[in-house]
Parts: sequence; structure tokens; C-alpha cells
Amino acid sequence: MGLLSEGKPLSWEETKKNAWKVHKVGIQQFISLFHKLKDRKGDTLKWGDEVEYNLISLDEEKKVAKLSLLGPQILEVLQKPESDDPLHHKAKWRPEYASYMIEGTPGASPYGGCYSDFNVVEANMKLRREMLYEALKGTSVFPLALTAFPRMGCPGFTEPEFLPQPATSKSRSLFYPDEVIWSGHPRFITLTRNVRERRGEKPAMNMPIFKDKATPSPFVEVVPNDDGTASTCGKPDHIYLDCMGFGMGCSCLQVTFQGCDLNESRHLYDQLSVMCPIMLALSAATPILRGYLADVDCRWGVISGSVDDRTQEERGLKPLKDDKWVIPKSRYDSIDMYLANPEYNDKEVPINELAYQTLTENGVDELMARHVAHLFIRDPISLFAEKLEQDVENESDHFENIQSTNWQSMRFKPPPPNSPIGWRVEFRPMELQITDFENAAFVVFIVLVTRAILSFKLNFLIPISKMEDNMKRAINRDAARQGLFYFRKSLLPEDDEDDEGKETPPTGATPTAPQSHKHEYTLMSIDTIINGKDEFPGVIPLVRMYVNSIDIDVDTRCTVMQYLRFISKRASGELPTAATWMRQFVLSHPDYKHDSVVSEIINYDLISKIRDISEGRSPCNELTGRLTSRADSLRPSLPRRISVRSDSKDGND
Repeated sequence: MGLLSEGKPLSWEETKKNAWKVHKVGIQQFISLFHKLKDRKGDTLKWGDEVEYNLISLDEEKKVAKLSLLGPQILEVLQKPESDDPLHHKAKWRPEYASYMIEGTPGASPYGGCYSDFNVVEANMKLRREMLYEALKGTSVFPLALTAFPRMGCPGFTEPEFLPQPATSKSRSLFYPDEVIWSGHPRFITLTRNVRERRGEKPAMNMPIFKDKATPSPFVEVVPNDDGTASTCGKPDHIYLDCMGFGMGCSCLQVTFQGCDLNESRHLYDQLSVMCPIMLALSAATPILRGYLADVDCRWGVISGSVDDRTQEERGLKPLKDDKWVIPKSRYDSIDMYLANPEYNDKEVPINELAYQTLTENGVDELMARHVAHLFIRDPISLFAEKLEQDVENESDHFENIQSTNWQSMRFKPPPPNSPIGWRVEFRPMELQITDFENAAFVVFIVLVTRAILSFKLNFLIPISKMEDNMKRAINRDAARQGLFYFRKSLLPEDDEDDEGKETPPTGATPTAPQSHKHEYTLMSIDTIINGKDEFPGVIPLVRMYVNSIDIDVDTRCTVMQYLRFISKRASGELPTAATWMRQFVLSHPDYKHDSVVSEIINYDLISKIRDISEGRSPCNELTGRLTSRADSLRPSLPRRISVRSDSKDGND
């Protein structure tokens, strides 16, 4: 969820006229924050997760599953405890893009005070689910942690049902009615309209269809009431999607970390960026789009295209005339530069030269200035009349307006003005899992990865171009088991011969020219990356070594080791991704015609099965594996000796 300013939303033309003000004041706000807080030290690790739930309605008589649009009403109920007791509530609830979505996070205090917090993540997720059920009592609606509803965009996919109005709606979509977009805040419908108007045409996502033996070849869909866009923008053998809702109407699992200072946060931003495509593939959960089996497993390509507001000039389809830059990617995509290791930035990226000049002249180091100036090549796409005039020293809305609509795989987050919150990074690529156990496992794993990186001084870095290539590989069907990804050959500092005798440049140093690092990385399977092979240690053995080096209670250690075992088995292919499991459910369904179509009855049965699994009524060892004994969980691994960082800021150190 981005910045939720209140007030009267401006039209795109009004927003465009005021873009200069947002750019100018937003840069000044960042400069003010940077200088006030750049030397802040000693913050402890704090972290929290975000789960975006779908509200589902099942008609057991008609055997139909739909998305329920009760979100705005239910949110009022859920937010009351927070309003009544801001310091002690057990969960925070916020709106998301569509009225069938609600975002839930842990309560007033983030995790990170002690290692035992790892033992309460799953319990808090279960609590959030119970709170949703309580708020939905008296309805036939229930929550699911579901990345993408399989028949989103099909006729009648919501309850209540609305018809698309492509001639008059804000989205102009043939499939996704405006009424589905969150009705309780104007930000979301404004974004939808302004993305389309700035682009000059509707977004157009074409995702390859899964070709089964009865799938027409070529597959060419005839869309009822086509206004001409489906026939002209849709591609043969692809599923055509045409608005922001198909991307922002997906849900995800995100984790935010607070570093001990600015430099540590920049370091984590770089290192975790390399893990983004790996975790995207491991968490894959989107094999069905608009009622068809797709030949991809993840939402990433859809959500990237859904908010691609670049004009034809910015996409390089026409010579630059009215626009300033050719912009290589959508505003929702992988990061474009590292923040602490410029020698791995091997791609030229456009920057707002005026913003860059202002930043560097006001003492912002060159690498950070380039990062911010790159964000500021984007226009604001949602602006409120009441927020036009901003105070530079005590507000940051204009900076956040641009920052929060650059939806990248990682987000670097400065502290809010006049706040005890420190420098943070947000890990954004993961898809939602069916069970609380799986979601907790992914969250705890990535938190532990940050601890291992800092404690053992691990180095995951590869050239930014290879990380970007990995993001494209990650969405492919069965990438977790069959894909190959660029990854660093040596993760341990003592094994990196090229770094012997070299001093690490300070964060914020003047960027150096990109170097050749071909000898440092190679293609690996996710099994090798996560579990290790031969001389390559693997991420999980290093994380286990970190866990075995710290003083935590037996129950927490047992919980952590079970999560790591699950991630290990997911990486080895012993346990399938949610996408693989869902695809196989469809392929083996008695009503499936081998034509790539996910019908109403198949969708109903799939959603019913997911509900039963998520509620614990139908345990699915195929997805989560069997929980093992405490003795197995406590068994040490990887006997190699590595010293733990002595200045760790974890709560129990």
C-alpha cells in the first residue's frame, strides 16, 4: 500500500501541471531528511510482514466462487481496536487496491526485540485470520491468502456483480469494472485513471497461455463487446489483460526491515536485491489468469505491465519530442541500481538531471543522489488538492508521492519526519502462500538471511543486469525446479580471492566505472543456491549456522528449523510451489477439458480446497511437508567455522 493522502484528487491534467512542484519540493524534503538523519546510529533490528488477504464468497448451491466487495465495510470493524487503543492493538488493517482486498500487519509494536519473535510470526498470522473471520461473522464470506483469484476478470467474478463499461469507466477495461476498485479511498481509482491517461492508451498485458492438447493453436480469444482493443492489442497464444486491476488486484507477502543505520540499510538493500528473483520463483502462486492456465507461474509480468504509464516516446516507440527520457522499464519492476556497490551497476539508467544537481549540490552523496534522481524521472500519478502546499522540514508527502509509486522489487525507505522510525528496506517480490505456516516460513527465512549477511559478511552481489535477467527467469513455469539463475560463486569473504587486500569503499563513495565480474557468478539451480552443492555452501546451511551460533530458546529454535526445512524442500523440488500445486489440481480435475480453460466448477472446487487447507480442515502434506521431531530440528549442520559479527544489533546479542 502506498501513500494514502486524504482530500480531493486532481485530474491528470491538473496533476501534470503541478508535477514540477512535487519534483522540486519532494527533492528538498529528501535533502532535509537525509541531513537530519544520515548520522543516526544504534537502531535495533525491527521488522514486520504485510499480508494482503482476499475476501471470498462461495455459493454452494450454484458451485460458484466469487470475490466479495465487503472490504470497506469490514475494514471499519477491523480498525476499531487500533483506534480505541493505538499502543496495544494486535494487528493493523489497511485498504488495498480492490474492495475484495484487506492488508493486515502485526500490531502496534514491530518484531525484532528478541529472537523469540520468530516463534510468534505464524501465531500472529493465525490471529489476523481469526480477526477477519470474526469481522465477517454473519456473512458467507471468508478470507484467503491468495495471490490472484483464478477467474478475476471473467464475467460475474465479484459479489455483488458489476458489468464493465469500457466506453465510460475510468479504466476503460473490457473485463474489470470500476466498482471493484476500493470504494473507501479515492487514491486507487485516481491511479487507475491517471496511469491510462498519462500513457495515452490502456495498459496491455499479454501473458503466454499454457498450451494443452485441446488448446486451439493458435489460441485467439474472441472477446464479447470488444471495443477494438482486444483484437488489436491482444496477441495470438496469449491471455490479454487490459487495466491496472489485473496487477494491483493481486496480493503479495512483503517484509520491511529497519537497519541499525543508513549504511547498513543501504548494504541490505543491495544484498537482498539479488535474492528477489530467487524468492519470487520459490513463492510462485499465480498459474491462472482470467480463467485460463498461463505458461507463467508469477504475477510479476502482469503487475509490471498494469501500471506501465510510459508514453510511446518513453517506451522508444516514437522519437522523443514531448517527453524527456526513454525509460527502459515500467515503474513496477526490479531495481535499477545498487545503493552501496556502484561497481556492480553495469547498466545506464536515466536520471532527472535537475534533481541530481540539486541533491549533489546540497551534500547528498553521488550514489544516493543518482538513486533518488532516477526515481524522480517519474511523474506523480495521484495528487490531492489539499496536499499541494508542503512544508519542507516537517512533511515528506511530495517525496513519498514519487517514492511510493516506484513499485520496485526492493524499496529503500527514509525515516518519516519527526519519527522514532529508522532507515528501512522493504522486500517486495514474494507471492502469498496458502497456509500461515508457509507465509511465516518465508518471512522468517528472509529475516534470517539478513542476519547471516551481516554476521558472516556474506556477499551476494552480481551485476545489476544479471539480477534483472533473473527476474525475467523467475516468472517462468516451474522456474523453482527447472530454472537456472545467475548467482555468485563465492558468498563467504574468506573465499573471495579478488577481495584480498582490498578495502571496502565507504557507503556513499563516488561511483566507480562498472567492472567486469564474469568470473564471480555462474548459472545455478535454485536447489543449489538455497541448499548448496559441492564447494558452494548454499544459503540455508549458512542461515542454519547463524541460528546455531546464537542463544535462543529450544521452542524458537525448533520452529525456525522447521521453517528452514520447508524452504529447503521447496527449493529442492520435493515440495511444489503453490503455482505447481494449483496447476496440477486443474489438470487432474474431472471437468477439465485439456483446453487451458479454468471453468466455474473447477474454480469453485479449487477455492474450496484452498479454504479447507488454509483453515486446517484438510491438511496438505504435499504442500507443507510433515513436521518433524524436535531432535531433528536441533541437529547442527555445516560444521565449517565462521565468526559471527560482534556488533550485531539483534535483541538477544
